[in-house]
Amino acid sequence: MDQQQQNPYAATHLVLNEPGPSEELELADRGVRLGAVVIDILCFAGIGILMAIFIPMFGKGGGKAAAAIIGLLMGGAFLALLIYNLVLIHRNGQTIGKRLLKIKVVRSDGSRCSVARYFFMRYLITAILGAIPFLGVVISLVDPLLIFRESRKCLHDEIADTIVVKA
Repeated sequence: MDQQQQNPYAATHLVLNEPGPSEELELADRGVRLGAVVIDILCFAGIGILMAIFIPMFGKGGGKAAAAIIGLLMGGAFLALLIYNLVLIHRNGQTIGKRLLKIKVVRSDGSRCSVARYFFMRYLITAILGAIPFLGVVISLVDPLLIFRESRKCLHDEIADTIVVKA
């Protein structure tokens, strides 16, 4: 059999000459990242503030049932906000604040960041380290201050191998 004949059952070879995703990404500005975090905090804090106002107000004078209903409604609102953020993170690596300010979290190579990586690697590890007496204070200070490096990566970005880019 001639070596130059091709096997019709051989695997197809495909060469892609497209640029990689990391070549097209533009890092998000530090101030925009801060703004997104502030918006996210205000979303959750707003529900907590409303709970702190309304539950005692309705709980006075035997209105415990009304206070319980308000508590359930606010707890439901908190849960709905959390679920909505998780859906946004799953779909495009964004929270409400990141979506409003048009930035997103991706892996360092430009690929999508999973919800598990976002939660466990970006958030949970630094939260646990931040809860350790004495060391936690240092971690809580160092984490956001690392954004002033040229790479603009905080400690949680380094741990999770992620970057924040313009969407």
